[in-house]
Amino acid sequence: PAGLSALSPPLPGSPRTPARGGSPALRGLAGRKRSRREMEVESPLGARLGEPSGKSARKRLELPRDAEQGRADPSRAAPSRAPGVGGFGAACPSLTLCPLTAQEDVAELQGRLQRMKVLGQVPSVPSGSSTELRSRLERVRELELRVRQRRAAREATAGAQPCGDSGVTAPAGETSEKLPAYQRFHTLAQDLPPGLTLPYKFRVLAEMFRSVDTITGMLFNRSETVTFAKVRQGVQDMMRRQFEERHLGQIKAVYPSSYQLRQEKNVPTFGSSGKKSEYQLTLEPVLGEEEKVDGRPHLSASRLLERRREFHRNLVNIVRQHHKAFLAALSPPMVVPDEKLTRWHPRFNVDEVPDISPAELPRPPQEDRLSTAQEVLSTARGLLSPKMEKALANLALRTAEASAEEPAPSKAPSPASTSSALKGVSQGLLDRIRAKEARRLQALLTRDARQEERAALLARLPAIARVLRSVFVAEKKAALSMELLCARLADSCPELVAPGEMEKHVRLFAELLPDWVGIHALRTDTYVKLDKEKDLGLVTERLNKAAKEAGAL
Repeated sequence: PAGLSALSPPLPGSPRTPARGGSPALRGLAGRKRSRREMEVESPLGARLGEPSGKSARKRLELPRDAEQGRADPSRAAPSRAPGVGGFGAACPSLTLCPLTAQEDVAELQGRLQRMKVLGQVPSVPSGSSTELRSRLERVRELELRVRQRRAAREATAGAQPCGDSGVTAPAGETSEKLPAYQRFHTLAQDLPPGLTLPYKFRVLAEMFRSVDTITGMLFNRSETVTFAKVRQGVQDMMRRQFEERHLGQIKAVYPSSYQLRQEKNVPTFGSSGKKSEYQLTLEPVLGEEEKVDGRPHLSASRLLERRREFHRNLVNIVRQHHKAFLAALSPPMVVPDEKLTRWHPRFNVDEVPDISPAELPRPPQEDRLSTAQEVLSTARGLLSPKMEKALANLALRTAEASAEEPAPSKAPSPASTSSALKGVSQGLLDRIRAKEARRLQALLTRDARQEERAALLARLPAIARVLRSVFVAEKKAALSMELLCARLADSCPELVAPGEMEKHVRLFAELLPDWVGIHALRTDTYVKLDKEKDLGLVTERLNKAAKEAGAL
């Protein structure tokens, strides 16, 4: 302690009472408040630890590099002692500020990451790496190569997939996109019983044919030349849809005898953008000899209605052919005559029927137009440079090779194999079940509309029977008029049925159960009589049996 007190400098005096004979610096600081930096400079802590004057004690202190190397190799380290300091200076080496090495490491890592991004692959294995690290990196390389091969094969398959229209499956471009709801459920908006409905695109085409026929009839009846430009503008104004030559080709494919199409020249344009000397596609409706007014063919309203019905029948026949192919592909196959078919198969998706291939329309004659490289080469031989002739010859050769190549035939879909859930079930039992299901579906496809309506009426009779008896009990009468009874039943029935429809149910009661319900016509009114003593359970059982038999048919 005596040695430390002898070596330590004298303590500074109070800022307000400066010591006499002090330094001029301290004397100047006596009259003002000193800053923190000045106090740290004057603090003896830095001098005691060997820190240079003017440096804060809060700075991070690190050992110099030579001191760290001295720790690793004690033989090279030279102990440094503070001169004149006792045990404290000997125990602690001199501490100096040194730059951090983390910045150099971060820069090196960023450089390596940049090089890996540029290369885009797994880096090579260093020579000094372990066997486990080498095996893992090789595994990563194999996985990356496999992923690239699968991606390339998937792209090649997607690019070379054929767009066939055989069977009832739609092209890949159409099935990949989900149709909007107004197209998928368009049949629900029709005020017609379920039957041989058309796909949405066929309905749009039928509406286009109706618009084309209407505009063509107006122009044709006033002896005006019907051009495609006039018809297209009129159809687009009526339907708010685009009408192109492709749609006209589809109309021609569905109904070939509807129009006679020609390419005509010198057709009066009357202010349109086309020139009179250009060829234009003209339409002329095909009419019979009997459809004439004042010796000239006339497209009447009745004839327009007949043509519209004929076009609709042709569309139904096209869908019927696809439906027939669908039934033939079932297991077991089904055969339903066309004249007995009243609805499509439940699993037959009507909207997946492929689109109609448009018929070829007449083209304007183009004699002087060169369309292939071979024609250009034969026409301009001797006028081109040798380099240009060689390029055209190579192009003609590649075009001929591409046209000579035949597309590979698509494989036919293999029949569906037995599901894993049916393993262990005898094949004979499966065949009997499938045959029974085929008979039920065939009866459903050939059911008449009247039979369908009768089955719907019979299905509602058990619930209406309870309401019918309750009405007679509440009225306390043995007979009620038909009008009053139907009004009471329509108000009390859980289903929304009009009074006119309710009369059909009452007459069906009298037909099936004459011993329970009787209908009597007296003068101008019709009365209904009910036996309230009859057991309602037996009545309901007989009605359920009749409804089940009608549903089985």
